[in-house]
Amino acid sequence: MKNKLRLCLSATLISLSILSSKAQQKQTIATITLSNDSDIKLTDKPVIIKRSAIDKTGTTKGFPLVSYKNEPIPSQVNDLDGDGKWDELFLVSDFSPKEKKIAQLKWVDKAPKFTIRTSARFGKRAGKNEPVKPATEEVMPANEVHTALGYQRYQTDGPSWENDKVGFRHYLDGRNAKDVFGKRTPGITPENVGINDKGAVEDNYHQMYDWGRDIFPVGNSAGLGGYALLVNNEIKRLGITAKEPLNNVETTTFKIVSEGPENTILSYNYKNWDIDGKKYQVQETTSIWPGMYAFKNTVIVNGLQGNEVFLAALSNINNTNPLKEINAGDFVCLIQHGQLTYEKQWTLGTAIIVPKNSYNGYIEAPKTGKLTDSYLAKLTVKNNEPISYYAVAGWEMSADPNFKDEAYFTKYVTNLAEQLSTTITVQIK
Repeated sequence: MKNKLRLCLSATLISLSILSSKAQQKQTIATITLSNDSDIKLTDKPVIIKRSAIDKTGTTKGFPLVSYKNEPIPSQVNDLDGDGKWDELFLVSDFSPKEKKIAQLKWVDKAPKFTIRTSARFGKRAGKNEPVKPATEEVMPANEVHTALGYQRYQTDGPSWENDKVGFRHYLDGRNAKDVFGKRTPGITPENVGINDKGAVEDNYHQMYDWGRDIFPVGNSAGLGGYALLVNNEIKRLGITAKEPLNNVETTTFKIVSEGPENTILSYNYKNWDIDGKKYQVQETTSIWPGMYAFKNTVIVNGLQGNEVFLAALSNINNTNPLKEINAGDFVCLIQHGQLTYEKQWTLGTAIIVPKNSYNGYIEAPKTGKLTDSYLAKLTVKNNEPISYYAVAGWEMSADPNFKDEAYFTKYVTNLAEQLSTTITVQIK
């Protein structure tokens, strides 16, 4: 009888211990104060909290849920180095001027199902007659660009990414230009864009669908937010034009680093970019979050000799209006507006937002050559140090028809630059 009693008591204590542990894990473990110290309203403002700030040992299991007034703030965790452990908590929230939010952090078993507002899409095929299959990464040697292969390997010519406002794509096939998908609805676009019913690569996105379409002509430019180097006053393209069979980059590596409801991150690594016999190593990271008609691009170039200037690109195909150059916050905004779409069918505003402390004016690319039809912002960069900038696209057929008005788009871009100049102060107790 005593043995049975001991067993019952032991089992009860174990059960209570388990329940206590679970309850303890779901208790509030921290108070997080998020402060907007600026005088401007912030919409879908991203806040990044390093794991080390909320999990000292880096071993706590579960999801760090942040709530304000008992409502979860949309968030996700990102594993930036690919080691299988998340490194940062990424969340977005709106802030009134001078607003201070006192939020609570709880560890829960798993993340809630937040509305999906960002996404990436990438597909490739193993051969000309093989169907496209979803993928999250790729390694492309210099001799496997689409001209050399004789067919297009990649869905939409390379990865595409989007938020609830706008979409973009990158020509991974060696051209390395960036294009624009105009979105008419906030939902994520279909996974089969760029594929026909047989699973083959097909350019079926230059026609209008309920979700939208590809709207931006790129040609031999670097597109919206692409880049190049100015070396001894000569423009040097990263990669090649559509008809060249051999890349000037030895190996191009791509990876979807993170894809979540609030943040999608893409990574590109360009090994041995050959410029007149000199080899450069380039790391590029593209990030998008909800609420903005834009994406962020960060580039690190290793191998700089001191005679190079970084060029951030803004394709000006179909542009007939003067380029606007406006200071806003910590940035300079290069803005154009007009019938910049295919066949001048719709009004589109495009812009790049570049850091003021690195900006040295702009040049215009020639009409002939390997990189053409672009305004190119000249940015001072240091060897192996990051430079970040933003690319913006506002289409009149999007959820905001006011983009048809030039003054409205200009105000949108400068306001975005001012928001990007602000930092949310984070205090954890």
